[in-house]
Amino acid sequence: MEELNSTAVKEFVLLSFSDFQQFQIFIFFFFILLTYIICVIGNIAIITLVWIEKSLRTPMYLYIGIFSALEIMFVSSTVPKLLDSLVSAKKKISFLSCFTQLYVFNSLGVTECYLLAVMVFDRHLAINNPLHYAAIMNNQFCTKLAVLPWLVGFAICLAPTIMTAHLKFCGSLEINHFFCDFAPLQNMACFIPLFIIVITSLLAFIDVVVPFIIILAFYIHIIVTVLYIKSGTGKRKAFSTCTSHLIVTILFYGTATIVYVKPKGSQYDKFLALMYTVVTPLINPFIYTFRNRDVKEVLKKHIDRLLKRP
Repeated sequence: MEELNSTAVKEFVLLSFSDFQQFQIFIFFFFILLTYIICVIGNIAIITLVWIEKSLRTPMYLYIGIFSALEIMFVSSTVPKLLDSLVSAKKKISFLSCFTQLYVFNSLGVTECYLLAVMVFDRHLAINNPLHYAAIMNNQFCTKLAVLPWLVGFAICLAPTIMTAHLKFCGSLEINHFFCDFAPLQNMACFIPLFIIVITSLLAFIDVVVPFIIILAFYIHIIVTVLYIKSGTGKRKAFSTCTSHLIVTILFYGTATIVYVKPKGSQYDKFLALMYTVVTPLINPFIYTFRNRDVKEVLKKHIDRLLKRP
């Protein structure tokens, strides 16, 4: 088998959905393009509402606005290249572009994991320490918590990206996926040193499992606290502030786990990847809009104001 040093590799071939050539223009392009447009518009709408509405300028909605901005960047790291490959004959991606996409996509994914943990910490603090919440979640502390996931995400993914880029690759350099990711790239390596496997596995644990454990622990404590609330109205109010975040967390972790935990190499991997790279970011704005009373009221107020204009 031909061995290619990473320094000699100029480009890779993203096969995307070339096995379904007869369908990819009419189904994949229009479906993904429409999904991408709705996703971007929906998340921009949430960011705009949080920015212009004074009643939403609280830590909870600040994190929702940041999460919406993150979702736009997350889908934009993969979808534009996918759309380009669907409508053109150019399936190639340069070595630099491939590993830039790899780094940005995974960094944003890790950032999302830790941002979800920060968001549940905020709800945990509001429910368990309501009297001290405003004093603890001051502007300085809130800003630090907002920045922390980004620092963690982009720092953690740097080492495995560099190590993967220095591997030696064999074969045709065809990636059976619609974006550059660790698994398909490392599968093309002639040989992966043990220390890279260990470091990648350890960082994957820190990336995904650690924030998941944090989220799970906070939710268990929240549930225990809410069960001690005697008022039925109080219980519903406490749970209502968490339900949107809980649904988003389940969707993100559920779809991503199916792809990354199950055995690799299935021809359906890229279809499953569409769920957490495209579909889930599309659904999230609607979850935060239609399941959140405050956002619905603000949205209704601004729509009514626009309709009353002459």
